[in-house]
Amino acid sequence: MALEAVIFDVDGTIAETERHGHRVAFNQSFVDHGLPYHWDPEPYGELLVQPGGERRLEKYLLAEGHPAEEAASLAASLQKRKQERFLAIVRDGRIPLRSGIVRLVDELVDAGIAVGVATTAGRVWVIELLELLLGKERLAAFQVIVTGEDVSALKPHPEVYATALAGLGCDAAHALAIEDSQVGMRSAKAAGLACLVVRNAYTAGHDFTGADLVVDDLDQASIDVAALRRLRDQVAWA
Repeated sequence: MALEAVIFDVDGTIAETERHGHRVAFNQSFVDHGLPYHWDPEPYGELLVQPGGERRLEKYLLAEGHPAEEAASLAASLQKRKQERFLAIVRDGRIPLRSGIVRLVDELVDAGIAVGVATTAGRVWVIELLELLLGKERLAAFQVIVTGEDVSALKPHPEVYATALAGLGCDAAHALAIEDSQVGMRSAKAAGLACLVVRNAYTAGHDFTGADLVVDDLDQASIDVAALRRLRDQVAWA
């Protein structure tokens, strides 16, 4: 089947946002709220099993003994401040793009293949991050950007990908997702997409059974438009 669209996750897939971005911003938010919590790099990787920053905070606060109503209210306040802190980190240029992303996006656009985003992250910072890292012209090439604010269920539920496909006017059989985590892969596969996983330091140990291809680096694995077309064809004929 012809490849008509490629849909990208953001955190850990387009950019290395977690270790030196979100984690740092969460810790700054804890300090701003006078809380004694601090998420070190390695334990933070375990917390990422829970998608969505506010839900991650609420789950953590409940485990720390906060009553349910207090945990929910505090998580919302922490998340709001964390978003402000994270945007400051983005604007300081401390969030690097993953290798091969700019090249691949440009090749897809030149080939007439639609590109989109499906993420559970917040819209405001996602748009700003993509504009800063990719530039306005390249950002404008993304025909659809679906965030956690646009859906009622977060990954691994398939809603975010189903919404992106609808926005692109593309059938799942003609699309491919690029993800970095097991949760994201499960979301994409549940929506019927072929899925390429680009692991990172936090997701290297995830179980990617069901992924159509798993690599550590787009450039090192020579992932280009032709490779994505072959992958989509292989899935179609499997």
